[in-house]
Amino acid sequence: MTSSKTRIAVIGGGSWGTAFALHAVAAGLQATLVVRDRETASRVDDERENGRYLPGVSLPVALAVSGDAVAAVAAADVVVLAVPSRAFRAVCVTIAPAVTAEATVLSLAKGLEPGTGERLSLVAANTLAIAASRVAVLSGPNHAEEIARGTPAATVIAAADPALARHLQRLLSTRAVRAYASTDVVGVELCAASKNVIAVAAGISDGLGLGDNAKAALITRGLAEMGRLGASFGADPRTFAGLAGLGDLVATCCSSHSRNRRAGELLAEGVAPGAVEGRIGMVAEGLVTAPVLARVAAEAGIELPITEQVCAVIAGEPARGSVAALMARDAAAEY
Repeated sequence: MTSSKTRIAVIGGGSWGTAFALHAVAAGLQATLVVRDRETASRVDDERENGRYLPGVSLPVALAVSGDAVAAVAAADVVVLAVPSRAFRAVCVTIAPAVTAEATVLSLAKGLEPGTGERLSLVAANTLAIAASRVAVLSGPNHAEEIARGTPAATVIAAADPALARHLQRLLSTRAVRAYASTDVVGVELCAASKNVIAVAAGISDGLGLGDNAKAALITRGLAEMGRLGASFGADPRTFAGLAGLGDLVATCCSSHSRNRRAGELLAEGVAPGAVEGRIGMVAEGLVTAPVLARVAAEAGIELPITEQVCAVIAGEPARGSVAALMARDAAAEY
């Protein structure tokens, strides 16, 4: 199979799905962006712009737009899932009958399934009734707004089958995006989920005006939390120092593009947790993932103090009280 003939269906018309579909076109793939419904598809196709999620970015003629997920998946060699964690299983159920025996599935989602705490690659494999070795995950410091503009970036693609990881690496590498291959699916997915929660904490710190020292400490100790979580699930510790770990953590905690950081700012300003996503206009996965991650960690006997305090703020506790609780913890060795 050559990249010029590879057909890729990107399920999810948000900012990241749209940007990834643009990247797929730049990589020479035959790409289809699948949006919510036919009416939305018609509007986006006519305007050649996804004005709600990625305004000001023109969609090339080579990018097809569809509101029919089943038809797009049936024709695809690579099925890309760029949907929120809370909709992930439902989308998989919808497209399952159309996934061909030869197709590869690539998850761009950054979270855990809210109800079960399961990693989304496993949800995909089980729901689509395919081998887990055919499901890959992609993560890293890849803000949609910058990927869409073609500015330099790097990402990591993980698959249990190293040949699949390398295949997707070749397929999706361009002069603008350097892709790295990995076999640590567990580590990449846990990084992708947990970094969003730490970014909410960083946003709370920013919203309270706590300064650079506090934010740097949150990022550093947040990385330590991520590493503890990964170690307990058998992840490669190097993943947490890599693009999916430290790289994405820094970007998500510091960027003006970060929805999760913005969610934390709004919480610090006193916006009700239930109203935060409405104010942002997009999903902030950290708000959904924090309680799931805390539950998974508690069941495994892992302490995640920052995550626990983010959960407290989401539950309505004052943000400054959570900061005080973190600062009052018993003294401990750094490592």
